[in-house]
Parts: sequence; structure tokens; C-alpha cells
Amino acid sequence: MSTGAVTHEDRGRVRILTLDRPAAYNALSMAMIEALDRALAEALADPAIGALVITGAGRGFCAGHDLKEMRAEDREHKEASLTRLFDTCGEVMARISDSPKPVIAAVHGVATAAGCQLVASCDLAVAAAGTRFATPGVNIGLFCSTPMVALSRSVARKHALEMLLLGDMIDADHAVRIGLINRVVPEGEHLDAALALAARIAEHSPLTLRLGKAAFQQQLEQPLDEAYYQCARVMVENMQALDAAEGIDAFLEGRKPSWRNA
Repeated sequence: MSTGAVTHEDRGRVRILTLDRPAAYNALSMAMIEALDRALAEALADPAIGALVITGAGRGFCAGHDLKEMRAEDREHKEASLTRLFDTCGEVMARISDSPKPVIAAVHGVATAAGCQLVASCDLAVAAAGTRFATPGVNIGLFCSTPMVALSRSVARKHALEMLLLGDMIDADHAVRIGLINRVVPEGEHLDAALALAARIAEHSPLTLRLGKAAFQQQLEQPLDEAYYQCARVMVENMQALDAAEGIDAFLEGRKPSWRNA
């Protein structure tokens, strides 16, 4: 089904969201960002969906923001339009990071600027061999400041700064080494590989995934002692859940658990 510039398809408990502007390398126009926001909201509200995969139609994953659209804004309304664009895009990226359901990027071709930001915002990422990544804004006088937020939280500081300051393309093997993506697969197999990961994740208790993802994000920003304290509270909460009791019983009895999301 179509939601503007984003289409979706369900495979069991996994929803595939496809950026669908292939002629523009799936550049993130305002309409595309709003469509992705709606598609994410619908997927997160659907109890039948356990995990999401984001991919791109055509020859590449996403070439970043739509530069032609940005330059076409008339001078009188330019500041307001650009503020709305970048604020909305940041909200969508944060929605992905904060999603209670795991989100996996299935990447091919290119993922540059805000496209690289989208990859970095996802929980996991699988890329086809030959995929290239970059935050090249510095080359056109527009530092990739908003992509930097996700990138610097995904890879080590010096790797992030190297990408931001040089603006060079890096290949998929290098992207694995610096932690931007999880794995490289043969060309044409990126979506199947991402779906396989998503399907495995979606078999787990939704409540457990929700608690775990939220705790992961929160503890990253805390000092060590606070992180241990907070995560201990999460363990106590999780241990009292029906799904934890069911999971432990199923393990001890050698059977598959039946989750209740409670």
C-alpha cells in the first residue's frame, strides 16, 4: 500500500517501509519526510507488527535532503520553510531511535547526508556489497550538522569527524569496521538479509523488546553508576512481567514460549 512517497508491505510480523522516489534517489523532500513519519506512526501503533525494515526503491537507498527543493524556496519564507524541514526530519529520526519496535535499514547503492543519518538512526543496518556512504555536505558549503547527530551516536568520534570533515565516500566494508552498519551481504540480498534479522527479532516478546530498547537509549546518556541503577530497576520490572515468567518456564520445559505482551 502507498503512503505518498513511502510504500509499505507486511511479511509476517515485519513491516517493510520503502522510500519510493527512485528517480530522485529517494531524496528526502518535505513530502517524503512527512510520509515516512505517518508510515512509522502507523507501524508502531499496529500490534501485529514486531519489527520494521526501511529500504529504498530503485538504484539507491537515499541521497539525503532534496537540494533542488531547498534551493527553490522563495527568500521571504525560506527560513521558516527550512526550519520546519530540519525540525521535522529530526523528529522522524528521533522517532526511529526511540521506537519501541526494532528498526533495521536495508541499504544499497548510496546513503549520503540525511540518507546516512537515516541509516545511523536505525537500530541495525545491512548493506549490499558496493554500497557507499558519505556525509558530503562540506563539499558544497553545507556542513552535515543534523546528520552529525545520528552519526556521532553510531560511530566513534574520530570516525564521525573524518566523514564530516572530508566529505568522502566510504565503502560498505569500511562502514562495518567503524560500526555504521552491522554486515555486508552480496549485491541484491540486502533486503532478504534485513528481513531475516527482523523476523528473528519479531519472535521475541514485544514487552521485553520495548523495555530493553528504552533502557538502552536511556543508559547511554548516564554515568556508569546511574546506568547500573536504572537498568537494575528495568530488570526488576521485566522480571515481574508475565512474559518473563512464560519465557523462563518455556526454557525450563524445553518448549517455545507463547508471548502475551504483558
